[in-house]
Amino acid sequence: MKKRIFSCLVALCMLAPLASCNVQEQPGGKLRVVTTIFAPYDFARAVAGGLAEVAMLLPPAGESHSFEPTPRDIIKIRTCDVFVYVGGESDAWVERILSAMDTSGMRVVTLMGCVDTVDEVIVDGMQIDDDEEEPDPDEHVWTSPKNAALITQKITAAMCAADPQNAGHYRRNSNEYINELDALDGSFRNLMDRAARRTIVFGDRFPFSYFADAYGLTYFAAFPGCSAETEAGAKTVIFLIEKIRAEDIPVVFHAELSNRRMAEAIARATGARVLQLHACHSISREDFAAGKTYLDLMEENLEALKAALM
Repeated sequence: MKKRIFSCLVALCMLAPLASCNVQEQPGGKLRVVTTIFAPYDFARAVAGGLAEVAMLLPPAGESHSFEPTPRDIIKIRTCDVFVYVGGESDAWVERILSAMDTSGMRVVTLMGCVDTVDEVIVDGMQIDDDEEEPDPDEHVWTSPKNAALITQKITAAMCAADPQNAGHYRRNSNEYINELDALDGSFRNLMDRAARRTIVFGDRFPFSYFADAYGLTYFAAFPGCSAETEAGAKTVIFLIEKIRAEDIPVVFHAELSNRRMAEAIARATGARVLQLHACHSISREDFAAGKTYLDLMEENLEALKAALM
């Protein structure tokens, strides 16, 4: 049934009357940028500085791993000038849509094409899906501020190519934003230089491989970042409890929009605090309405890590 619905959406997209995909053919029109998830949406928004329309397909509080596009979403993709998506297995639906489109009039950026990717790592104690055979590339490339800067550069280049009239504006904004990302990276490195420990425990999926690699963190978690599972078995929970007790770890983390049940159960058994580490994949309705940015959320992560590592 799901495949039939998806086929209907693609057919609708191909038959729908479409606006031009070239901003230069629309006098007075703004560049149109569409992204699938929050992080690149926020990068593009910073670069645009109000001179482009930037839209995000995944709604606030949405789950990207189970996201299904609506006809309106598909038409947004068809009629944009710049389209940005992750490019991993969870974006297989994007590949099917793009293959049915004439994309010659748009610039397409994949986040996983902007940086060197790594495979998801199965660490000690981690529970994996029953059908897991080979590790997949980790999709959460933007969680490292250095990677975020590389992604921003690629998005900027696409926006400049699609809208050369405003290229100088986009480049200036991009340079300023990348300077802020560099400062954020420096703050994390300064924290790691002063940290009393470098191990964190995640009672949740772990979408922070690139972040952990960037700053030399050791981690233990219930699931890899793209796991479909949310409820761990007793063996995994006991392993994480014993790890916290053995290393006197003061914090157990959960990801954004998590139900927190596993982290709270571990906290009750160990006395650890429960804190959030935000992967900037999706964003709550409240944070979106408040205008929170990638930089804001990563600054909150910095404070949470101080509690866990100092």
